[in-house]
Amino acid sequence: MRLWLLTALAMAAFAANSLLNRYAVGMGQIDAVSFAVVRLLAGAVMLAAIVGLRGLAGGVVWAGWPGRLMGVLGLTVYLFGFSLAYTSLDAGAGALILFGAVQITMFGGALVAGDGVPRLRWLGAGLAFAGLAVLLWPGMGIPMSLRHAGMMAVAGLGWGVYSLAGRRAGDPLAATTANFVLAVPLGIAAGFALGMMPAGLTGPGVALAVVSGAVTSGLGYALWYAVVPRLGAGRASVAQLSVPVLTAAAGAGLLGEPMDARLVLAGLCVLGGVAMASRA
Repeated sequence: MRLWLLTALAMAAFAANSLLNRYAVGMGQIDAVSFAVVRLLAGAVMLAAIVGLRGLAGGVVWAGWPGRLMGVLGLTVYLFGFSLAYTSLDAGAGALILFGAVQITMFGGALVAGDGVPRLRWLGAGLAFAGLAVLLWPGMGIPMSLRHAGMMAVAGLGWGVYSLAGRRAGDPLAATTANFVLAVPLGIAAGFALGMMPAGLTGPGVALAVVSGAVTSGLGYALWYAVVPRLGAGRASVAQLSVPVLTAAAGAGLLGEPMDARLVLAGLCVLGGVAMASRA
């Protein structure tokens, strides 16, 4: 029960990231690239402070260096693809594309790693994904840009790689901190290359990016790295399919996105699929 409560908390943090990013970028409070950079910096500072309090500051960046590059690159690709996609996509549709790509990446990783994927888990994943299709396709009345949908798919690939890298994390907090800290110079360089606009920053936009980075990303990802090894790649990928439903429901209440009977039906399908896959 404790494992699933922690998993649910991590999923809530992931949904919050979509809402924070979509609101800040979509409402013109901050440009997408600057949001990604501020989010990365805030996450790195928060995590570094925590490991410093734990007395692990010395050498934490190099902790578990073998395989670290995959986590750093995956995190960076995810952050920028995610922010850029939300300049156009609505919160729910973006979350569907993101975690659909994550699903494919992590199931592929499970197969490559030789993890057993029982038939019931495949059926559960199919039911959950069908629920997402009922909810979000062909969208919630908002035209979908193929360019931005592609950016979100790339972000999903990055997040899937990042999650798979977390399976080898001996100390989840140290591993997450190392990923964020090592991604900072790469993220800053990418920010300038992609044309971030510091002059256009607003106080609310920066505040939303800081919350997204320090709380729902830094702390949320440390929690995720703690539960992924216990879930396994197959169950972890299916569990993340609940995020678009959470995002769509919150988007309806907070961002004014449409909500109807489809949301209830899709939510039942997704949660039922997650439960079925978890029993496998």
